[in-house]
Amino acid sequence: MKLNEAIGKRVQELLEKKNISQYYLYKMGGVPRTTINDIVNVRKKRVSTDTIYQICSTLGLTLEEFFADKIFKDIDD
Repeated sequence: MKLNEAIGKRVQELLEKKNISQYYLYKMGGVPRTTINDIVNVRKKRVSTDTIYQICSTLGLTLEEFFADKIFKDIDD
């Protein structure tokens, strides 16, 4: 799995786990809706650290907690 795919899956998983919509994440965190959608649907080849940080802050996570998930163990980028 590529890094951008893992990031997209992780964001989607967190949204579902916290019962939060992409729209809510956009409204509360300031990340453009299209960017969130592109990340979740793996339409972006690269996701900036700033964007991931904004998403994490909105969801109440640290970057360490975000990347500690097992999904990032098998990256073949």
